[in-house]
Amino acid sequence: MIGSLRILLSGLVLALSTFPGWAVELVMVERVGCSYCAQWNAEIGPIYPKTPEGAYAPLRRVDLKAKEMETLHLERRVLFTPTFILVDEDDRELARLEGYPGEDFFWGLVQRLLQEHTDFGTAADG
Repeated sequence: MIGSLRILLSGLVLALSTFPGWAVELVMVERVGCSYCAQWNAEIGPIYPKTPEGAYAPLRRVDLKAKEMETLHLERRVLFTPTFILVDEDDRELARLEGYPGEDFFWGLVQRLLQEHTDFGTAADG
C-alpha cells in the first residue's frame, strides 16, 4: 500500500513539474469599489480558469492594499486596478497589463503576454 502511494505521488510530482504553465501565475491586483474589476469579474472571471490561458497561468487575486503585495517582486508600483501581472514561481514580475480594455481586447493581450514571456503557444500547446 505504501509503495503504491509513493509511486502515485512520484507520478503526480513528475506530471506537475512537466506541465508547461505550472510555474507562472496571472496575478490580478484589484481593490474594493473598482468598476473595471467588477466588469472583468462579470465578463471574464467565470471563463478564465476554463481556457488554455487559465490552465497555463492560473489566476491569483490580490487586493491592492493587502500585505501580500509586499511579497511580489514588481518592476514598479501598481497604480491602476485591475492590473494583471504575470509572475514566475518566485513571484517575480515577467510582464503586466494595466487596466481592463474589455473582453474583445483582453484575450489577445493576455495571449501576447504569455507568448512573449513564456513558452505558451509552442508545439506542446498545439
